[in-house]
Amino acid sequence: MNERTASPFSVGAALGLVLFGAVVFVALLYMIGTGTAGATNNGGAHAGGKGLNGYAAFADLLGRRGYTVSLGRTEARLDDPGLLILTPPANAKGEEIEKIVAKRRWIGPTIVISPKWTAVPASAAEKTRRGWVQLVGTAAPEWPGFLDEISVRIGPAGGVWSAPGLSGRLPAPAHVETGSGRGLEPLVIDRDGGILAAYVQDNGYYPALERIALDKAWEAEDLDEDLYPLILVFEPDLLDNYGMARRENAALADRLVGAALARSPRAVAFDLTLNGLGRSNNLLTLAFTPPYLAATLCLLLAALAVGWRAFLRFGPALAAVREVAFGKRPLVSNAAGLIRRTRRLHLITAPYADHLRERTLRTLGLTRQPSPEATEAAIDKALAVRLPDSEPFSVLAGRLRAERRPPAILRAAQALHSLERTLRK
Repeated sequence: MNERTASPFSVGAALGLVLFGAVVFVALLYMIGTGTAGATNNGGAHAGGKGLNGYAAFADLLGRRGYTVSLGRTEARLDDPGLLILTPPANAKGEEIEKIVAKRRWIGPTIVISPKWTAVPASAAEKTRRGWVQLVGTAAPEWPGFLDEISVRIGPAGGVWSAPGLSGRLPAPAHVETGSGRGLEPLVIDRDGGILAAYVQDNGYYPALERIALDKAWEAEDLDEDLYPLILVFEPDLLDNYGMARRENAALADRLVGAALARSPRAVAFDLTLNGLGRSNNLLTLAFTPPYLAATLCLLLAALAVGWRAFLRFGPALAAVREVAFGKRPLVSNAAGLIRRTRRLHLITAPYADHLRERTLRTLGLTRQPSPEATEAAIDKALAVRLPDSEPFSVLAGRLRAERRPPAILRAAQALHSLERTLRK
């Protein structure tokens, strides 16, 4: 048995605690999923950077043009179909870039953007925003092990770039990065003929692509059907935030990506692992990945069931008490309940009649006779004197002993008990 006790919390307080716990749990999941590897807007030359040397504007442009854009922070994303854009820093390991690019030739197109600028955080004395940088110099990339037959140089050049059907101006004509070497098919050139962006053809390391004329560089049917293109962008100001302030550069970026994705899904992934922003799968990612997904769903359903039961039972708490209380009344009540549940009421008729016979005998002050029948006969004689209108005790007792149906047993027992109580008055 249980009894209600006062609850220490009101309904509003309990609901507030539950809501607070739910908000904290969601915040924890968010921090696990996004807060383990730091912010991407750190002034670096990658798709998360919003400084002059970053490519956040390039990624935003592609998203607005209907491409599915993502920032890849795990090595597994390097094998996704679609276009992969690599923005390695100047001190990246050439062997790592070579491994990624060589594998991508059979998975999807790849664009490698060469770095150029040396940047430092913008001065705090000026009105700046997070991620803004100051360009303090230039540095050509050194990637031994990756396309060693191709060289790059940084120097003054004509401030105009041109591509089939497009042209524009470079934001820093005194510092233009160009490439040269075997197997480059120019896509974008400067006024002096320097290569600013190119397809990689037969360079002695990768299998040959069919030669693409400059005026047909954007036609997908001219590409090899077995290999995906590799595009090198030597001049980062064509695509970085510094250059994307010009409409012509945005048009060039759109055409460049469209040509690379001619035979691939319209998905673009900007790699951040080479920029030091990679991370392993976190607990939240693993929780929603098979085979752990089944356990996560079971846990969520169990939590929902527990919460539902908790709100259904809300109110004064139940305190446990003794199953059988002390005293004669609980003892008799429990015994009566047991007899009622067993449906054996007829088994107590004779003992009850014998018990009332002894009590009536004491009430009348008679002496017990040698046999029950003689005792009941003596009781009948005494009753005939004291209660001449009442039925004899032996008749009432015999009727009780003979009954088998509960209603009849109850009526006979009440009649016998009423006679006994009348004598006690």
